[in-house]
Amino acid sequence: MIPGAGPDAPLVTAMRARELGRKSVVVGDRVGLVGDTSGAPGALARIVRIAERTSVLRRTADDDETTAEGRLERVVVANADQLVIVSALADPPPRTGFIDRCLVAAYDADIEPLLCLTKADLAGPEAVLGYYTELELPYVLIRPDSDLAALRALLAGRVSVMVGHSGVGKSTLVNRLVPDAERAVGTVSAIGRGRHTSTSAVALRLPAEPGADGDTGWIVDTPGVRSFGLAHVSAESLLHGFPDLVEATVDCPANCPHTADEADCALDAWVAAGKADARRLASYRRLLASRSGEGDPREPERNPGDPLAGS
Repeated sequence: MIPGAGPDAPLVTAMRARELGRKSVVVGDRVGLVGDTSGAPGALARIVRIAERTSVLRRTADDDETTAEGRLERVVVANADQLVIVSALADPPPRTGFIDRCLVAAYDADIEPLLCLTKADLAGPEAVLGYYTELELPYVLIRPDSDLAALRALLAGRVSVMVGHSGVGKSTLVNRLVPDAERAVGTVSAIGRGRHTSTSAVALRLPAEPGADGDTGWIVDTPGVRSFGLAHVSAESLLHGFPDLVEATVDCPANCPHTADEADCALDAWVAAGKADARRLASYRRLLASRSGEGDPREPERNPGDPLAGS
């Protein structure tokens, strides 16, 4: 979209110029164009410059940077302001381990998170919201017949990237926000897993509401994922996704690994004193273990009796 163009302006088709070499262009990039930028049928422009990115949201297939999957880093989107983490409250059940991973990635990329809880007609949000009480994480509840005004207000004027497991209703939500999007919608299997319906990330301009002024914002719909690898995030930066635990580390010894076998780690005492949820500490330590190759981020993890512990 050309800067300053309205929501109804034609899209410009462009190809990457040879002089850019191996430099890739990703969804969300702001680029310099030459050639025919009219957007007329058959018109073709060239991308000759990629502007410096204000933020880059990344993920890997694995947490361990020593593996081939961990070294394969994927840029999800550039220049996003907000990460909308879409999670169903039922069918499939919520996975706070996955949400924790997204929070780590968001804070590492300096992108603000927003929790979007779908299928609120099937289950209440109390368990999920209780898990994140100390974070004061902004959230919206979505039902099939709910008014999306509150969500639209949070998306207005921003570039928001939407991520979530397959089957959580992300594509359905995108189609409600952008009726012309026609994103493919799948079903959820009997074991609570949805099939992958979106196959590529797509940026969509939010339509203007009657009587509304200003920038409506953009959403970037991404393919459903089963895991969100964090090999690109340093072990020290993992803690950014757990701000409710940060203060406790002040009392940890120098170079404390924060693992369960570290006798002098202050995190256990912090949780025992009721200053953080024990499940949050367990999730953080699972991420630490996965970075060391002791866990598989592609497989959901659960604690006995804790239905929210899956990743």
